[in-house]
Amino acid sequence: MFRTVEMSDPRLVRDGLHMITVRSEALGQRADVSVYVPTRLAAPAPLILLLHGVYGSHWCWALKGGAHLTAARMIAHGDLPPTVVAMPSDGLWGDGSGYVPHDRQDFERWIVEEVPAAVRLLAPQITETSRICIAGLSMGGFAALRLAAKFPKRFAAASALSALTELDQLRHFTTDDWTGLSFPAAEASLAALLPVAGAALPPIRFECGLQDAMLGGNRELDRRLAAAGVAHAYEEHEGGHDWGYWSSRLPATLAFFALALSR
Repeated sequence: MFRTVEMSDPRLVRDGLHMITVRSEALGQRADVSVYVPTRLAAPAPLILLLHGVYGSHWCWALKGGAHLTAARMIAHGDLPPTVVAMPSDGLWGDGSGYVPHDRQDFERWIVEEVPAAVRLLAPQITETSRICIAGLSMGGFAALRLAAKFPKRFAAASALSALTELDQLRHFTTDDWTGLSFPAAEASLAALLPVAGAALPPIRFECGLQDAMLGGNRELDRRLAAAGVAHAYEEHEGGHDWGYWSSRLPATLAFFALALSR
C-alpha cells in the first residue's frame, strides 16, 4: 500500500513506543504514526486508534498524555487485553484537517484504511480480523464518533473526550479556509449522523469537562441522541479542555474498550 516506509530502530525504542512514517496515497504525502506495541502480543491482536486535536500531531497522545504508559499499566494489571495503540497524525493540514475528505486529500481514508495497514508493518499480530476501537479528543473526538457512525462494521467501539459535536466548531480554534471539503454537509453534525447509523452503531461513549467550552455542545448531543433512541453513554467530570483532563480520563476510555473487546 505504501511506496515508501521508514520505521524506528527497535534497538532505540523505549517503553514500547515505535514511530513509522509512510507515503500515504490518500494524502499524497508522508504521514506519521506513533505506535505502542506490548511485549507479549498474540494474533489477531486488537488495535486502538487515538486521534489528537487541533494544533497537534502523532506524538501528542504519548508525549503530552502518556497514553502508551497508561495502556501498559492497564495491560499489566489485567484491565486491558494486550493491545496495540496507534496514534496517527491527522495529516497536518492547516491547524487541523478534521479527519474528513478534502478535495485533494482524503484524511478519512488515511485513518480508516491506511493507518491500520501501516501498523501491521510494525506489528504483524494486527491482522485483517483484528478488532479496532477508536477514540479521540476535541477534533479527534468528533472524528472518532463520526467515523464509527460512518463505518460501524469497521470499529468495535468508539469514545470521545471533549468532542467537537459540529465540524463548524473548528472555527473557534482556527482561521483555516474550509471551502475545499468534499463530503455531505449532514456528515458535519454528530447529532445528524449518529441517528442515521442507529442500531448498527458499535458501543459509543463520550464525556466532557465541567469547565470545558464544549460542554454545552456535548450536553445537546446527549439530549438529541437520547431523544432519537440512540444507545450511548455520556459522562461529565471536573476539568477543562486540556491535557490534565484528557490524560486523567483516558483510563475510562480504555476500560470501555476492554469491555467491548471482551464481548
